[in-house]
Amino acid sequence: MTASGSGPGPHPGPAAEEPRPEPAPVPRRDTAALLTVAAACAALFAATAVAVSVRHGVPFAAEQAAVRWSAAHRGEPAHSMAGALTATGSGPVPYLMAVLAGLLAGRRARGRLRAVCCAVVVLAAGQAIRYGLMELLARPRPPVAGWTGPASGYAFPSGHATTSALAAGILAWGIARRARPAVARTWCVVLALWAAGVGLTRVYLGVHWPGDVLGGWFLAAGLLALALLLEPFALRGPDPARKGRSAPRGTHSHE
Repeated sequence: MTASGSGPGPHPGPAAEEPRPEPAPVPRRDTAALLTVAAACAALFAATAVAVSVRHGVPFAAEQAAVRWSAAHRGEPAHSMAGALTATGSGPVPYLMAVLAGLLAGRRARGRLRAVCCAVVVLAAGQAIRYGLMELLARPRPPVAGWTGPASGYAFPSGHATTSALAAGILAWGIARRARPAVARTWCVVLALWAAGVGLTRVYLGVHWPGDVLGGWFLAAGLLALALLLEPFALRGPDPARKGRSAPRGTHSHE
């Protein structure tokens, strides 16, 4: 016997909707781990800042020894190489790295524009926070007679160390969103070495105490962890399901 109402062919029905291409998903982050990193970096930065503040900026003996050692070992070509490397830690280079990170991380024109804006905002916000803290703590730099590189303003935290670490982390994020894991890890190491080198040149050129550089690294690491926590909200694209629910009834997509 055949079921009542069955016909020889399939029942006609509404045309099946083809799925819309969705933007690349934002990776899920381990919130607890990022919060732990952010808290640890904030605590380390606060401890360094307090140590600087209670001494009214007077350097520790180890910091003085590091600056004296640097002054005694400024030969060529190391000095010229340090000057060239330190120049990449400020100015347009970090912002170009942030723009490149956004272009790598985004998908399609709108996604790339959103990612570029987010990357530049993180870098600019980090620099603004660093500048405010520098003015607040007002730590003097090493004696001007020992400077062999460009410097301005107060010492703590180091602007070059903070900015280069932020730029390196932002570009590493962009590469990780686009490249294979092995390639991304290699670039992370390269960028970390670059940022470390920029920070160390500030001591080598006699314009910062080592504590200034450490403070910049702690500050940048904490800000990067916070930025990763906010990434899903900043880069979240439009919800296809919500768009579908808002479409007028009786309409179908035939893309």
